[in-house]
This record gives sequence, C-alpha cells and structure tokens, in this order.
Amino acid sequence: MAKLQALIFDVDGTLADTERDGHRVAFNKAFIESGLDWHWSVEQYGQLLAITGGKERIHAYIKASLPHFKTNDLQGLIAELHEVKTTFYRQLLSTGKIPMRPGVKRLLLEAREKNYRLAIATTTTLENVYALFAHALDLHAPDWFEVIAAGDIVEAKKPAADIYLYAMEKLELTADACLAFEDSRNGLLSAVQSGLRTVVTINGYTYDHDFTGALAVIDHFGEPGKSFKLITGEVYGHSFVNIDLLENWYQKNTPPKIGSC
Repeated sequence: MAKLQALIFDVDGTLADTERDGHRVAFNKAFIESGLDWHWSVEQYGQLLAITGGKERIHAYIKASLPHFKTNDLQGLIAELHEVKTTFYRQLLSTGKIPMRPGVKRLLLEAREKNYRLAIATTTTLENVYALFAHALDLHAPDWFEVIAAGDIVEAKKPAADIYLYAMEKLELTADACLAFEDSRNGLLSAVQSGLRTVVTINGYTYDHDFTGALAVIDHFGEPGKSFKLITGEVYGHSFVNIDLLENWYQKNTPPKIGSC
C-alpha cells in the first residue's frame, strides 16, 4: 500500500498572502526608484499574475502595455528592476505586515512532529523564501524543509511541471508518495502535470480560478476554532487541515494521470 511521505508547498498565496500588499507594492516602489512612471493597480496585478515569475511578469507587461518602449538592454533592465523590487519586498517583510496564512505554522509543526518530509516548490526567489520565513514563520524554518526548490532553478516555470519534478527528484520520491499545496490555476496545473495529488487554498486573486483536478479547494488551512470554508471536495468531518485530514485526502484519492487537468 502506498504511503504518504512528503508534503510539497507553494509559497506565494499558499503559505502567505504576499501578492497584493507585498510583491505588487514592491514592484511599484522599484518602478519609482528606477525613474519609471509605471504603476500596477490591484486589478492590473491580478491580471499579470497569469504570468508566472516576476521577471517574466515585467516582460509581459512591457510587451502588452508599452509597445513603443525602447531600451538598449531590455533583459538587463528587467533583471535590474527585479533586483530592486526584491530589496523593497524584503523591507516590507521585515515590518511584519505579511503574516503566514491561518493554520500554516500549526500544520508544518504537526507534520514535523509526525515525521513527514517537507519541501517547497515555488517560482519566487530563494532569498524571498528565506526572508518570508525569517519574519513571518521562524528563523529556523528553512531547516524544516529538506528541499527548497525556488526561483530560476528550473528553466520552465509553472504551469510547467518542472519545479515539482525537481523537488521530487531531490527528495528521491515519486508523486505517489507526496501531496502538493497550491493556490492558483497555474500552480495546480504544474502539480497535477507532475502526477501529484493537490490541495488548493484560494486567496483574493485566485478565488475564481478553475481548480478542476484538485482534491479539495478551501479558503485557508484553518485553526481549531477558526474553520476553513470548503469550496469543493470532501473534508471527512474536519474543520481545519491536520495530518489526519491529509491522510484521508491521500488514501481516498488516486494520483492524477500525468499531463491531465
């Protein structure tokens, strides 16, 4: 009988609501710092989130909204903007205004106590992951994860399966021994196309995404006394996510066919 051994988490939007008041604000600060009159509104940034990866997002914005923009080194400009943005993002994290989502720390600690292996599969940079963990989770949190697959460590970003395949390769596990956790359609596609059973926690930017193929869709992991809201799926009598619920999801659902969804 197959056994659940590892939990693989996306970061932005899944572990913490980092997008609207974190990354978006940092991008806008970077534009000002660089002398550009660009500004991404809450709504516009939501649309740009269809593009995975910060540098890729800037490139898509220029191509779609600034067709006459000229520079001698577009890729260099994008890389510089992203570096400045990352500095501002870490400054925002240091203020403590971007907490982990409900239930995240409790679930991670329970998983560690019960000897489940933990991994990260994200398109944000490794430095951003470390900064988020240090200011919102625990200074030693990076050591909780055997694998932190982040940033440009793979060439093809979500919805490609590459980041999850990389994480599983480093864990030396196959998809039938893992559960994935995502918050967006692109993330779900990435996980499912790598053969992973996947649980989705929505946020303000992803509540209307198509999550066909997810084991369950909830609004957050929940806490004792602070129940999650179930959007689709089964929760087997649970009101917050714990290891028992994860085992139910794992044992009572078959892995998706690779490339489905």
